Amino acid sequence: MVTASVLDMPGKREEFEAILAEYGTQDGALIPILQKSQEVFGYLPEEVMSRIAKATRMKEANVFGVASFYAQFRFEPVGEHIIKVCHGTACHVAGAGRITDALSNEINIAPGETSKDMKFTLLNVACLGCCSLAPVIMIGDKTYGRLTTDSVVKVIRDEF
Repeated sequence: MVTASVLDMPGKREEFEAILAEYGTQDGALIPILQKSQEVFGYLPEEVMSRIAKATRMKEANVFGVASFYAQFRFEPVGEHIIKVCHGTACHVAGAGRITDALSNEINIAPGETSKDMKFTLLNVACLGCCSLAPVIMIGDKTYGRLTTDSVVKVIRDEF
């Protein structure tokens, strides 16, 4: 079985190559290249990391080392909607575990997983900085606070 290349997706190769051309081998360009490449593909596939290494004249291990150091970079595809459940102190005390369980049951994935239909990725995060709204989730750029198990399920059913 032949696996399709992410670089063969319509328009992706051109967009990615434009990023590499913009930065070339400039000092300090690796993180912006990784960030913009992840915006293009949604994550950093191995073949993209290899191409970045070649374009920046760096060892693949060094490129991966930098990318794996920062939590912002992903190495697996994510869903269309990334659901972040805050598990900071205030949210933990206010029932973040129950919120996570309700979401997990509703969308049928565990934290750290992506649904088979690529619609959702569920993540537990350390803090979203919205302690006064605990417990809190973020879906994309939208924050939902003062949640209950019923209200978080309603968010998923009504909005997604």
